[in-house]
Amino acid sequence: MSATSPETLIVDRRGAVMEIRFNRPHRLNAVVEAFYSELLAALAEAERDPEVRCVILTGEGRAFCVGADMKEHGSAQRTLFQRRRYLQLGNDVCEAILRHPKPVIAAVNGYALGAGAEMAVACDFIVMAEEAQIGFPETSIGTCVGGGVSKLLPQLVGLNMARQLLYTGRRIDGREAARIGLATSSHPADAMPAEAQALAESLARQAPVSIAMLKRLVNQGSDTGLDSQLQQELDAVFTCSTTADWQEGVDAFAERRTPQFKGH
Repeated sequence: MSATSPETLIVDRRGAVMEIRFNRPHRLNAVVEAFYSELLAALAEAERDPEVRCVILTGEGRAFCVGADMKEHGSAQRTLFQRRRYLQLGNDVCEAILRHPKPVIAAVNGYALGAGAEMAVACDFIVMAEEAQIGFPETSIGTCVGGGVSKLLPQLVGLNMARQLLYTGRRIDGREAARIGLATSSHPADAMPAEAQALAESLARQAPVSIAMLKRLVNQGSDTGLDSQLQQELDAVFTCSTTADWQEGVDAFAERRTPQFKGH
């Protein structure tokens, strides 16, 4: 991060990959208002930096993120307006992940519950440790999911499975999450970070304009009529063909070498 360092995050660059690590391990990375604000700032920094091609979200310690910090909620004296503003921040984070022009990977190292699961579902890929657990416990505490989960989860796992997970709050581990299509893959805990990094590096080698176009098209596809989607795909192909990366891709193919994309 270029300005002051965040207090609730550890932000690290590895080549073209920005890793954002949630850093409240004493509270299992439970979210507070500052966490959301700093995460929004980090995601914006990744979007602005042309050298960043992919983002990894992960957690410090035993958890990815266990959701809202219930201890702070219990002691906080918020007005109704302040409560609404806090909830809006959670939605804003998930929307920022969904609309981010670069791929975002959730590297789920431990518990991903509530808001933690919401952020993971908003990501393009979820890579989980086999023993990590993901779940939506909202019905057990009298609240409801946010962050677009009621729309995104049925698209990932099907309506019947989404109902089971959301209505009952049942947690599943990384193996089951991968089996039902919620997670991209699951791995032994000690191997998971390297697997997430390898996926990020693979994505970072692709043409950035192409990735940004595809992410928008794929995420909106289920809501867009075929005629409109076909037109938007045509516009995206034409836009890509105006970039130097398109020419680099053509030249690299002809010369049987790996393309070196610049993002323009």
